[in-house]
Amino acid sequence: MKRSLVAGVVWLPLTLVAIPARAQTVSSKKPVVPEGVVELFNGRDLSGWTTWLVDTREKDPREVYAVRDGLIRISGDGFGYLSTDRAYRDYRFVVEVKWGTKNWGTRTGMARDSGIFLHSAGPDGASYDRGWGASTRNTGADISSGAYKAAIECQIMEGEFGGLLLIGGRDADGRDVPVRVEARVARDRDAKGDAPPRFDPSGSLEVFRKGWIRWSGRDPGWRDVFGFRGRDDVESPAEGWTRIETVCRGDRITVSVNGQRVNEAQNVFPSAGKILLQCEGSEVFFRRVELHPLTRGDTPLVP
Repeated sequence: MKRSLVAGVVWLPLTLVAIPARAQTVSSKKPVVPEGVVELFNGRDLSGWTTWLVDTREKDPREVYAVRDGLIRISGDGFGYLSTDRAYRDYRFVVEVKWGTKNWGTRTGMARDSGIFLHSAGPDGASYDRGWGASTRNTGADISSGAYKAAIECQIMEGEFGGLLLIGGRDADGRDVPVRVEARVARDRDAKGDAPPRFDPSGSLEVFRKGWIRWSGRDPGWRDVFGFRGRDDVESPAEGWTRIETVCRGDRITVSVNGQRVNEAQNVFPSAGKILLQCEGSEVFFRRVELHPLTRGDTPLVP
C-alpha cells in the first residue's frame, strides 16, 4: 500500500518535534520505482522514516532527529542516520540542504560533514571500516563501530559536496555486501602529496571496492577546517540552501549540485535500497526531500 504524503513544505511556529518510537518490523517489499513525485518529508513530522544512532540504536533520547519550522533537523550529536522505511530504485532524488552552526565532539573545528546514503543494504548498524577509520578521515570515528550500513554515499561536506564514498557492511546473515562502482577519474597531487581519484569524464576508467571518488572540481588545497570553501565549490556559501540531485538509473549514479554535474559512477552495486540522511557530528537541515520518476533528460554525463 502506498503511503499518502502531503505536498510541499509546511512552515510551522518554532517547535522541536521528536519522532515516534521505531516500528518493530521494517517492510521487506521489493524496491519501489516512483511513478510520480514522492514527497518523502511532509513538513510536519518524520512519518515514513526510522532512526539509528550508534550509541542508542533505535532510540533517540537526545532528539538528534526532529522537525523544526517545517525542516528536518539533524543535530549532529552522534553518528547514525534517518532511513526511509521503503527501498527504491530507478529515480531522481532531489533534496535541499543547509548547514547549522554547530559541530560536536571530534568534529569541533573541522569541516561540517553529513551525507546521503544511496542503495543502503543490510541491517541497521552493520557497517564496518572499509578504508575510512580515524587515521584516514581524521574524524575520530571509526565506521566499523556500526554507525551506518552498506551503501554508496553522496558526500555532503564543506568543500566536498558530491563526492562518492563506498561504505562497507554486512547483510542479515553476516556476509559481506560487495559494494563496488566504476568511475572515470583523474589523479592530481593534493596539499599532502597524495593523488586521490577525482571524477573526470575524460579520465581513465577504474574499479573501486572501497574508498572515495572526489567531486570533479575539488580544491587540491582542501583542508578539514570549519567553514572551508574551495575556489571552485558549487555549493551555496555559508548557511545558504544547496540543491542536490542524484539520478539513479539501473546501475549508474549521477550527482548534480546546484544544477552542475559533479560526479558519476557506473556498474554500481548495490543498485537499489533505502535512502539514508546521515548524522556525522554536524548540525544540518533538509527540506524538499523528493523522489521523481526518471525522464529522458536524466541522462549520464559519460558513456
